[in-house]
Amino acid sequence: MLNDPARAAATVYLADAAVLGGGVAQNVAITVAADGHITSVQPGAREGARIAGLVVPGLANVHSHAFQRAMAGLAERAGPEGDNFWRWREVMYHFLSVLTPGDVQAIAAQLYVECLRHGYTSVAEFHYLHNAPDGGAYADPAEMARRIAAAAQDSGIGLALLPVLYRWGGFGGRPPSPGQRRFLLTPDAYAGLVETMAREVAVGVAPHSLRAVSPDDLRAALQVAGPARPVHIHIAEQTTEVADCLSWSGARPVQWLLDHAKVDARWCLIHATHIDAAERQGIAGSGAVAGLCQTTEANLGDGIFPLRPYLEDGGRFGVGTDSNVSTSPIEELRWLEYVRRLESRARNVSESRQGASVAASLLHRAAAGGAQALGRNAGEIAPGRLADLVVLDPAHPALVGRRGDALLDAWVFSGNSNPVRYVMVAGQWVIRDGLHPHGEAIAAAFGRCMTRLADHL
Repeated sequence: MLNDPARAAATVYLADAAVLGGGVAQNVAITVAADGHITSVQPGAREGARIAGLVVPGLANVHSHAFQRAMAGLAERAGPEGDNFWRWREVMYHFLSVLTPGDVQAIAAQLYVECLRHGYTSVAEFHYLHNAPDGGAYADPAEMARRIAAAAQDSGIGLALLPVLYRWGGFGGRPPSPGQRRFLLTPDAYAGLVETMAREVAVGVAPHSLRAVSPDDLRAALQVAGPARPVHIHIAEQTTEVADCLSWSGARPVQWLLDHAKVDARWCLIHATHIDAAERQGIAGSGAVAGLCQTTEANLGDGIFPLRPYLEDGGRFGVGTDSNVSTSPIEELRWLEYVRRLESRARNVSESRQGASVAASLLHRAAAGGAQALGRNAGEIAPGRLADLVVLDPAHPALVGRRGDALLDAWVFSGNSNPVRYVMVAGQWVIRDGLHPHGEAIAAAFGRCMTRLADHL
């Protein structure tokens, strides 16, 4: 049982075990200051409020479209001539035509609680639903963004809000379609939205994609980003996108971006699925993070990211829920490895060091890359970092009898039940015994929203 005394200037927790930089350590005292940062970490300690279980760093969800949580299952009908991403997108546009601001808040809050329960402690919300269904502006231009912020506040998840600049319907300034009218902002309106929300929450910038912003629009977004804000962009998700970019510019999407923007460690390139060797090496050399969303990429039939050679190049990655057909970081990591096993007909392919734990490697890389992508001072249990912590129950059937890194291997590669027992975000417990304090009320609001939507779809 977790003993959580009243927070003083600092609280010392004594974890039965914790994942530190050198592996799993026993009896770890973790001191958390009132501002939510870790001030000291001491293995082999004896005093503190006991945390019964294995403490691991919380993971950042590097890419989420929260409203799509309510779409799950709506596009799983075969078409007369097969199906693809572009048909899925038309289903999404129809779904958007009936969403209200209240719906968006209810859906996002439910999503964020589900993410917390599975071990995500923060989320990068790639937010492009700005306008009313007819494309007109709300009286408060930040109405929809504030709904996302309110959902994060209600759930307690750490939020990096990424307002999206979306201008065009395709490469070369193709006019947007009616289904895209809720996304559209002028560069000036976009800059105003980013600066407004920056006074309330942590923000980054997100030029949607090279097909949805012109080179001038991209430069405008980067000016808003300044020298410090995270920059996220969809890139090279589909082969059609690559072909269209080649036709427009003579270059592949990632290569065009590397040639025309100063891509560095602030950037997160979402998907980057269809890249050649030079592009792969260019991403790795830039210090940017590849935002990999394996369950969505599988659901949409996107393709397979070249993970093993990218890691050999020194590339960094984080994982995200994207369309939210899954809200578990473990499923994302598991399928990052499994898809490569199917592709290569080999095992343990994402880790080349003899005897090294595949799960420990994936978790370490995803935690570090995710924190970097969000610009969040987290990703490891270490002094100076935010106390974004996840506590696993070692007596859970998925983990019982395992020790050290074998606990992590069992967590990632064993079963579908959830051994996450407690979750802390910036020093505050938001999940206790697997439950969220406002979970029932949030689920009820989500249920009312889904019932209303069912009557309109």
